[in-house]
Amino acid sequence: MKKLLNLSVLAVLLVGLTSCKDKAATGPGGKSGKKQKIAYVTNGVDPFWDLCAGGVRQAEKALGIECEVHMPNKGLVDQKRILETLLAKGIAGIAVSPIDADGQTADLNEAAKQTKLITQDADAPKSARLCYIGTDNYKAGRAVGKLVKEALPQGGEVMIFVGRLEQLNARQRRQGTIDELLDRPMQATTDVKFDPVAGAIKGEKFTVLDTRTDDFDKARAKSNAEDAMTKHANLACMVGLFAYNPPACLDAVKEAGKLGKIKIIGFDEQDAALQGIKDGTVHGTISQQPWKYGYESVRMLKQILDGDTKAVPENKFFEIPFLIVTKANIDEFWAEKKKMEALGKQP
Repeated sequence: MKKLLNLSVLAVLLVGLTSCKDKAATGPGGKSGKKQKIAYVTNGVDPFWDLCAGGVRQAEKALGIECEVHMPNKGLVDQKRILETLLAKGIAGIAVSPIDADGQTADLNEAAKQTKLITQDADAPKSARLCYIGTDNYKAGRAVGKLVKEALPQGGEVMIFVGRLEQLNARQRRQGTIDELLDRPMQATTDVKFDPVAGAIKGEKFTVLDTRTDDFDKARAKSNAEDAMTKHANLACMVGLFAYNPPACLDAVKEAGKLGKIKIIGFDEQDAALQGIKDGTVHGTISQQPWKYGYESVRMLKQILDGDTKAVPENKFFEIPFLIVTKANIDEFWAEKKKMEALGKQP
């Protein structure tokens, strides 16, 4: 009888210990107390992504979630490898900037079955991603066009330079610029009709001579600008739609002795372009405020993982407002940029 009593007491103790262990392993609402990990995946290596990483680090500290930042340096193949590795180790959520929106749809759909997937910077609207976080690139492109109109009130010949047009954001920026210069009506961002890439597009005051791509080759970006000046004697404005394009155009124009003669309009916020704005050699640029991409991506993924049903907007698009940077606000903007850049470079 005494032996049976001892066994009963032991059983009660074991149940109690198990219960305490279970409570220690769970947080409020019965959720696991283990820190969940998410990942922020860029579409390449560029100072732009250091700024996004600054927002990621800000959000990590503010929201208490760990985030890995991955920057593929070998294009689509490298990005695919990174995503596969993250999925294999069971990452809880991924915010990715797709390199090829249409070509990656099947892979992104597969990833969405295994993790909480959102897109940022560039979208893949045909995929099963939960949401897209970024600037309305068509509207931002129209803002670029407005800057061109300010720089060239009488009109003129314009050349567009961009890394690649497989990315939806690049196509939208280009089309917004063209539509604004030709005084066309606004298009719905969800259903933009794109002009052909080859050949000149003529309007009443402006002619878009061509769109040159460089596939993220910065030397080629500069040579594209040099070639444009050689072929088009009346070229009046260069528009650079990726972060490194405006500095490449600026270098080419400077070496050709045409500073001031050829206007330069930018996108993003590389230091060379910002210095050009201060010096008056670049008319202005459009900033997506990339640190907000990083912060909002982390915030949304955490809310989704916490079961917040209101985390994702009904239209599955969380818009980050773009900022027009000119000589009037360059100092304030550059100070903010430097702060976020330093934060993004922290390990």
